[in-house]
Amino acid sequence: MRLTLILVVGILLYGCNDQKKATTNNKDGTENLMAEVDTDAELLDRVQRQTFEYFWEGAEPISGLARERIHMDNIYPTHHRDIITIGGSGFGLMAILVGVERGFITQEQAVQRYLRILDFLEKADRFHGAWPHWLNPDGSTSAFSKKDDGGDLVESAFLVQGLLTVKEFFDRRGSTEEEKSISSRIQKLWEEVEWDWYTKGGEDVLYWHWSPNYGWEMNFPVGGYNEALIMYVLAAASPTHPIDRDVYDKGWALNGEIAKDTVYYGLETELNHYEHDKSPVGPLFWAHYSYLGLNPKGLKDKYADYWKLNRNHALIHYNHAVANPNNFKGYGENMWGQTSSYSMKGYAGHRPDKDLGVISPTAALSSMPYTPEESMRFLRHIYQEQDSLIGKYGPYDAFSLEHKWSLPRYLAIDQGPIPVMIENYRSGMLWTLFMKNKEVQLGLQKLGFEVIPSE
Repeated sequence: MRLTLILVVGILLYGCNDQKKATTNNKDGTENLMAEVDTDAELLDRVQRQTFEYFWEGAEPISGLARERIHMDNIYPTHHRDIITIGGSGFGLMAILVGVERGFITQEQAVQRYLRILDFLEKADRFHGAWPHWLNPDGSTSAFSKKDDGGDLVESAFLVQGLLTVKEFFDRRGSTEEEKSISSRIQKLWEEVEWDWYTKGGEDVLYWHWSPNYGWEMNFPVGGYNEALIMYVLAAASPTHPIDRDVYDKGWALNGEIAKDTVYYGLETELNHYEHDKSPVGPLFWAHYSYLGLNPKGLKDKYADYWKLNRNHALIHYNHAVANPNNFKGYGENMWGQTSSYSMKGYAGHRPDKDLGVISPTAALSSMPYTPEESMRFLRHIYQEQDSLIGKYGPYDAFSLEHKWSLPRYLAIDQGPIPVMIENYRSGMLWTLFMKNKEVQLGLQKLGFEVIPSE
């Protein structure tokens, strides 16, 4: 899981005061266009537009896919600027649909970008149908770590979630031959992912990685609650390489052990967030990544009510900031939310019981469907009272008032959920599209989910 993958990054320290009302330029050199905002709708439009632009204007130019990171200070300590992220690109595919829905771009502009993306994905490295964690602009694999140089099934699931959402969009709104071809080409890519291969010869669990050079040596069976629910849903839904329900019940749900929840900050966690330690709750990206398309409203199985799961998860983070047991500067009802993000110590998995005093804006903003009042207060506060923490592509990845630290840097996996989940809050568009996929519906039924039909 991401919170266990600590990336070594070079850190520059910047002052971060209580009131950060920029009047000229932001830290990234861009002009601060923030004016007095009168309505919530205008504020939502603004943050959606800025975060969408990460995946539009800021995309890697050859593939049209998302750069893993964009550092406005142009300092890249470990990887070059144009490393492509597969999971983040899945989020970006959905952000482009937000751009069409909100009038930031035309449908024809989106079509041309999607065609470029499909041209690239069809030729890029794949391993039994799954893409690697990172790609180079020539389509070759960029190893995430020494032995992680092959298929990454979790990242591929995030990409397929985005692809299927785009397919459903053009199944309904596509009229030209180009638009119709997008749907058929996505269907082919989806059918080529060998989900069942990643059971390592028929075990009752899905494995995260497989490498042509190291085989199964990464040895990461994905079980217990984390960000990867969508992987199991898609694996069950596959029309060509499906898994059996036992893989879900025995692997993901740990023979029912996943349902052993706890109470934290007065709220039930609904599921056991950590199989191997006593941490009560995970970082908030667990409530976002699988649910960009998978609608948790009315989604239940014998283990959980997924709306309750995600709403309580977000409220636990909010309650932690309000209680502020560590007395960190700035924490409170207007400043809350932790996820895996940059920090003073590099990339870190932030959560209430592992709190470094770092706030990650995506945590509260991408929780908008679950905690609209609390998330809107955060949005208004950061844009009107801390706006030097905002740059060209929206709020920077993370900051700490306690440690007087921030960086003008972005990560695709943190920016991507913001426009998508805000749109799900505003219109439910991405949820509606993804949940209309007939194969996804069959996969959910196969795993024993109850679902409220999309309108």
